[in-house]
Amino acid sequence: MSQDTSVLRDTAPLDLRLSEAELDATREHVVDFVRGVVDDAEADGAVIGLSGGIDSTTTAAVAVEALGSDGVHGLVMPSEVNTDENMSDAERVAERLGIEYDVVDINPIADAVFDAYPDATESRMAAGNVRVRLRGVLNYFVANHENRVVLGTGNRSEALTGYFTKYGDQAVDCNPIGNLYKQQVRQLAAALGLPHDLVMKTPSAEMWLGQTDEEEMGLDYDTLDAILALHVDGPLSKMATVRELGVEPAQVERVVDLYEQSAHKRRMPPAPEPLFR
Repeated sequence: MSQDTSVLRDTAPLDLRLSEAELDATREHVVDFVRGVVDDAEADGAVIGLSGGIDSTTTAAVAVEALGSDGVHGLVMPSEVNTDENMSDAERVAERLGIEYDVVDINPIADAVFDAYPDATESRMAAGNVRVRLRGVLNYFVANHENRVVLGTGNRSEALTGYFTKYGDQAVDCNPIGNLYKQQVRQLAAALGLPHDLVMKTPSAEMWLGQTDEEEMGLDYDTLDAILALHVDGPLSKMATVRELGVEPAQVERVVDLYEQSAHKRRMPPAPEPLFR
């Protein structure tokens, strides 16, 4: 097993890395999970959208361990807001893992949506979410055709802060790395022997040109992970978290706001209570 301890910055406020034994157990557990989801669905494999980022790369690598390279079909779905570097990385991942992949340009599909209701394109967020949702539609189009399940690439940090598109990148059958903080995803990626440049790559949902996760959220993932682990998931109060991590109160408040405002994304759509039982 290849393990690179440099996947955590020296300045990280809290070390959330797993021990070697925990990491081995986690790797085996996630692999078994993917295999179990496919078997339970009586499916012939899995489809995964490849972005060139660490989350999709790690999920794809785990899927190959679980299902073999023939059991995984990758989709690279570029648009005008995706960088050539990221799309090249996505193809590099597919080729490194030996999986079948297709490149599907979503620009014409997105343009058809934008032309249908051009006023909405004034909202950068609305337009970005269209692109993400179209990728979800294509994932399921291929999965239904090939009797496969759709693997999500979301991690715990994204889930708790709502950093995903509703009915978009979380329109999936399962999230193999969904219980891992971003630090731990990097660690698992390194253990899987994935290239260091991908392990440490700046995360971006690429919903618009130049977008990065950390800039949009207002803090880096190491700080976000630490606040989530101690305050949102953990027992510490806001001020205890501030003292323990040496962060600003505003940073803790920002994470709490993200968590609370995205609660609807983590629940089924609500319905009124039944009047009669």
